[in-house]
Amino acid sequence: MMPANASTTDKKVRLDKWLWAARFFKTRSLAAEAIKGGKIELNGSRAKPSRELKVGDELKIRQGFDEKTVIVRDLSGRRGPAPIAQQLYKETMESIVQREKAAAQRRLANAHREPGQGRPTKRARRLIHGFTGK
Repeated sequence: MMPANASTTDKKVRLDKWLWAARFFKTRSLAAEAIKGGKIELNGSRAKPSRELKVGDELKIRQGFDEKTVIVRDLSGRRGPAPIAQQLYKETMESIVQREKAAAQRRLANAHREPGQGRPTKRARRLIHGFTGK
């Protein structure tokens, strides 16, 4: 458990440190790299890693295929257990619906793959080796 004074609303916390503490990234350097790369938007605009957060700020976080919109509920500069870290933010309902919709579309797109796409079968590989002489 994190001590009661570890997360206070009057404390100032850097954006990269908060993203690390909220367990969006494994290290602060990865969080800072994502911020510099434009993967994180703070209240609709790009921010620097040293930007200080306030309770109520809106973050748009892009990681891989996922894009999450979260509202900062609490501030913390210390990384704690996952259940505590999840209390630092609340994901918006629109964001949850959009992510689930995109995930379902990706699953459907991969389910209808044409035969012959992807890696060759063992038989096809033997034919290729016989043809190329390797």
